[in-house]
Amino acid sequence: MDDYRDYRLFQELSLLLDHADRLVLRQFNLNTLQYNALLLLDPEEGWRLTDLSERLLCERSTVTRLVDYLESEGLLIRSPDPTDRRSQRVRLTAEGVARRRQAQAAIEEAIGRRFSILSREEERQLIAMLKRLRNVVSAEIEATLKEDTNS
Repeated sequence: MDDYRDYRLFQELSLLLDHADRLVLRQFNLNTLQYNALLLLDPEEGWRLTDLSERLLCERSTVTRLVDYLESEGLLIRSPDPTDRRSQRVRLTAEGVARRRQAQAAIEEAIGRRFSILSREEERQLIAMLKRLRNVVSAEIEATLKEDTNS
């Protein structure tokens, strides 16, 4: 990479993609974090709030507000964790499954439009390169967190 300006292109693209996704999701009364939570949850197996927080890379208080909202929309329900009385699990309702399906179809359509400018080969190459970058950044984060815990 020649300089920081090239890296800023990645950051700008990330912000634009997030904004475009938010515009698609607003018709479903969802933001990207809420949508990502719906993608993780299912109607059978519940997730503990702490596990959901870790998976969504956000604070527990943020997940609590997120769950409050999704519950008020009728998209999920809370239930006691059978293995830990102090914890709760959240799982999708039938309405949550339906809303997720609708939102996912709209997002997939938008993704298709965005990628339509690339040939199949360009798309394959881009995805391969992004996976490599993701692995490097994930390893960097993991190493930093490990150092923080050992300090």
